[in-house]
Amino acid sequence: MLKRLCPLLLTGALLVAVLSPATLQAQDGITVSKNTVVIGFPTSIGFSLAAASDSEITDIRLHYTTNRQSFAQVTSEVYIDFTRASSVDIYWTLDMARLGGLPTGITIDYWWTLANADGSRLQTEAVRINYDDNRYVWKSLIQGDITLYWYNGDQAFAGELMGATQAALVRLQEDTGAHLTQAIDLYIYASAEDLRASMIYSSEWTGGVAFTRYNTISIGIASYNMAWGKRAIIHELAHLVTHQATFNTYADIPTWLNEGLSMYAEGELESVYRAVLTMAIAQDSLISVRGLSSPFSAFTALSYQSYAQSYSLVSFLISEYGQDSMFQLLSAFKQGDSNDGAFLDVYGFDLDGLNSLWRDYVMAGAQNPAGDSLYMNVALVSLIVLVTGGFIIAVFWLWWRPRRV
Repeated sequence: MLKRLCPLLLTGALLVAVLSPATLQAQDGITVSKNTVVIGFPTSIGFSLAAASDSEITDIRLHYTTNRQSFAQVTSEVYIDFTRASSVDIYWTLDMARLGGLPTGITIDYWWTLANADGSRLQTEAVRINYDDNRYVWKSLIQGDITLYWYNGDQAFAGELMGATQAALVRLQEDTGAHLTQAIDLYIYASAEDLRASMIYSSEWTGGVAFTRYNTISIGIASYNMAWGKRAIIHELAHLVTHQATFNTYADIPTWLNEGLSMYAEGELESVYRAVLTMAIAQDSLISVRGLSSPFSAFTALSYQSYAQSYSLVSFLISEYGQDSMFQLLSAFKQGDSNDGAFLDVYGFDLDGLNSLWRDYVMAGAQNPAGDSLYMNVALVSLIVLVTGGFIIAVFWLWWRPRRV
């Protein structure tokens, strides 16, 4: 379905007024004559209410929910500060920074409750609004459980990205047994800059993000950067598939497993990650599996090593124990198993056991056909790279290019 409203630019922010379906509601002496919303994507939502009563209106509250995935419905309640009177006209702004920002395409339901001095109360009907990035006129392409939205580029551009998306879903199911259980929306911005302008909080390197609780992905893909764009889509798509396969009320899965599955879904590990992993093996500086279970380091070098090791761990589990075991592992997490408990149930070893087995696996793989250690070869190659400056240039480029989160 195409996104609906035309853009309306006002002092640099997009403002869209939404009228409630019922412009007049009354109950027990309280009458609502205005109930509107102004959406200033992505920074704010303004709520307007006008009401009158036979006696002073003493209490006004705004209630709202989003379509965020949860095991329990969460309703936010706002106590409105106003001057008591028999007739009121109020405006309250929801600062989206308080929510950390919300992605385009979600829905928000809201309603009001009012009370007067006589003890009468009124609850308005719930109104559903679409929180859309209407700075652009979106086109859409639907295939299966995927709806792809884009605004820059022709049908072939969208079709190529959709093809990569569908192929990724097939590979994910073949490798892990996991598949989409809910439909997702994929928003393609024309650049990383356009994407970052749609977010409240973003880093200068942000190129794509999966909003797992909203089944939404937003990525900035320029037409000249399709190869990177396809990998970015696959990476974020894998995050959504993994989330749907493991979502539970207890805890998230280990960071290395989440990121490793996304890296593995992309295909062959990129050369820079291979180089970082090889160096870590040669220097015996591998991060432990338990260390990789928490959020990754903010330091660039350690971050790349964490992603590379995560790929290697997932590759090890799938190649050595198969797809069925990986799917059982994801299912165990969905049932609420602990990290160690899930691995013990499925593989018969805990995270420390995995760490030991995996280290043996990668160390054995670091031997050349003649059986000689690659340590000296790696050191020689590294020295050449450092002398020529190629390694520094590569790291600099990777730091500034759009990256996935």
